[in-house]
Amino acid sequence: MKHTSFADMQCPIARALEHAGEWWSMLILRDAFLGMTTFGEFTRSLGISENSLARRLNALVDTGLLERRPYQERPARYEYLLTDAGRDFLPVLVSLAQWGEKHDRPELPSPRVADAASGRTLRTVLVDRATGREVTGHNATLVREAGDTEEAGVEA
Repeated sequence: MKHTSFADMQCPIARALEHAGEWWSMLILRDAFLGMTTFGEFTRSLGISENSLARRLNALVDTGLLERRPYQERPARYEYLLTDAGRDFLPVLVSLAQWGEKHDRPELPSPRVADAASGRTLRTVLVDRATGREVTGHNATLVREAGDTEEAGVEA
């Protein structure tokens, strides 16, 4: 199956999907936030084939979400660490987790979001900086900007 590239689209959602839109990629990033860094840790956690994992790790390095750093010379072994761009992806994962907790099997356990310094559980919401009001799909919407010609994922 041929992969469609979203890299040249105007929509920032489409362009973001170009970086981490595959579900395995998001799960690799989740595991990186849970402290996993090595190929073996990702393999054990995800149950993904080694070829698929290598391909996805390389893609996450290429798009700047992970950094590959050697930790052993013979044989060559690498760890995969979140970059600044990768760390900025946390709110996306948190939003997906919160949606899943609410709408898809809320009885199952999920990772919690904690303050990195204190370990205190954080209660996260998307908030409008100007008003302090929570942003939800019930009180906000996406608006097409002038000059935005994309429709249904197809560029004009």
